[in-house]
This record gives sequence, structure tokens and C-alpha cells, in this order.
Amino acid sequence: MRSVVLDHFGAPEVLHLTDTPTPTPGPGEVLVDISAAGVNRADLLARAGRYHRAGKPPLVLGLEACGTVSRVGSGVTGLEPGTRVIARGATNEPGFYREQAVVPATHVVPVPDGVDDASAASLPTAWLSAWYCLHHLGQVQAGQTVLVHAAASGVGSAAVQIAGAAGATVVATARTPAKTEWVRELGADAVIDTAEGDRAATLAAIHDVTAGRGADIVLDTVGGDTFADSLKAAAYAARVVALANVALAPSTIDTRDFYPKNVQILGFQITALMEHGYDPRTDLESLLAGVAAGRFTVPIAATFDLADAAKAHEKLENRATRGKVVLTTGLTS
Repeated sequence: MRSVVLDHFGAPEVLHLTDTPTPTPGPGEVLVDISAAGVNRADLLARAGRYHRAGKPPLVLGLEACGTVSRVGSGVTGLEPGTRVIARGATNEPGFYREQAVVPATHVVPVPDGVDDASAASLPTAWLSAWYCLHHLGQVQAGQTVLVHAAASGVGSAAVQIAGAAGATVVATARTPAKTEWVRELGADAVIDTAEGDRAATLAAIHDVTAGRGADIVLDTVGGDTFADSLKAAAYAARVVALANVALAPSTIDTRDFYPKNVQILGFQITALMEHGYDPRTDLESLLAGVAAGRFTVPIAATFDLADAAKAHEKLENRATRGKVVLTTGLTS
């Protein structure tokens, strides 16, 4: 079968296509014929050697996929060959930049009719992260105000829709007029263009659109200085959820920006959460149902054949994408 392997860390061109043996499912496992695999920023960091969970090369990247169960191991019930599923994993465990992968049966969820392969493959990382942060950590409720930073990103574009579907007022930030207009089309009630990098102006705009109150939930996918500003933008008794640091920079904060307001600061890292017992299947079922019913639309920025994984990484790395980048194998599910 075809697999994309990196033998050493580096630029996108270190990703190369090679033939690898077809794996055999063991007890409690299923073999999935992969039709589509999501590409995430964690994959870019892992490829570059900047992701602490990646391990050492050789590696097969890919945290999420959609495909069809082709074989089941002993002890597996409720999943038959031919079942269309989404699958999740960790970096190189098993890695979904390949045509077939073995995963525990507990790591797959059946896909309902009405959800295409690319959309399904995009749910187990960015969309699941946004869902968990808003519903479990943020405890989003109708009538609240949710601030979503970097709303044109995979997590951000999901969060805009999930918060809106919960009845919240969504305030979003994005860079460039094109991205702000796109985020508005996704359903954000107010969008602030941060292209100029003027932090004070961004905070003033958030103050204005929230009538001086601030946001009840702040979803911070940026880190660095943005996290410090997230605390300033939080309303009384707000929840600020930090789930990434794409700025790759430390955050200098003033405790006076949050403790007088009784603000809660909550951290989120999806792989660690699952390692400590979180079973996402129920939440993934909710997301799949939302897509099938038309409540959510997964924006697909671009699709690439498995052989063009390097081009997919380049596309995502240039930060010009709006929505998900997906690899396809040519196999149908």
C-alpha cells in the first residue's frame, strides 16, 4: 500500500511516498481502507521536529481520517466490513497519511449518510477540539458572547459555527479583509480584522462590540501576546480556554487582568485529554449528526492526492487557507 513517510525532520519535501506492508488487525482492532485524511498544524510541527509528541523518524503523520472498515480483529462487535467510519489517532499512531491503517475499534465512529469523506475526515481534531472547548470547558449557553481568535483557522471556523448553533453571539478575529468576510459568512456576528497587529485597537474593538462587557467565553488558539489580551477581553466570571500556541512565543500576563473578574483559565490539549480517559465518540457522533443535518458545514480549502502531501503542507503553512486541507487516496468509502 502507499504511505507517506518522513525519514528525517525538515521542510515539506521530506515527505515522500513509499510502499509499506498492509497491516493486520489484532484483537480489538479494525483495518480501515482510508479515503481521506485531514492535515493539521500539528502535522506541520511534527514534520519540522517542533512537536514534542511526535517521537523520532521514521514517522507517518496524520491524526484523523475517513474510510471503510475492511477487516475486523477478534473480539470486535458492532463494526462489520463495509462500515464507513471516521478514525482518530496520534502522531505516528498509526498515522493516516496512508491507504490503510489499523486502529482500535474504540477509535472509530460510523459515518451517517449525508456526510462526505473530506468533511468526515476533518472532524476528529479541529472540530472535536472546538466542540470540547465550547461545550465541556466553556459550557456555552444561548445568549452568551463567545470570542474566537484566528477564526479563519480549522478550529476557529468550527468554533464560529458551534457557538452560533448553541445560540451564542460570536465575536471573531481574523487577518485580512478576505478572511474577515469569510468568517462573517460562516455566521460570526462581528469580525475584527487584526492584520495591522495593533493589539490596543483590537481590544478597543472587542470592548465596543460587547458594549464594554467583554466575552463570556474566549477561545484562544494563538497564544503569545494574544493570550494576554484574551484575559483583558474576558467578561466577569468568564472562561478563557487556551488550546494552542501557534505564535510559538511566551505569554506575559498581569494577574490583575483576570483575578478581580473571577475569570477561569482552562487549558486543553486533545491528545493528553484522551490519554487521561476522555472517550470522544459521543461528541463525534454529535458533530457528525450536525453535519448530516446541515447545521454545520465543514469548509474544505483544498484537497491533494496522497502523493502530494508536501504540497498540502506548503498550502497550510502559508497561512492563506480558509478551512481544512485534506489528503485523498483515491479509495472510495
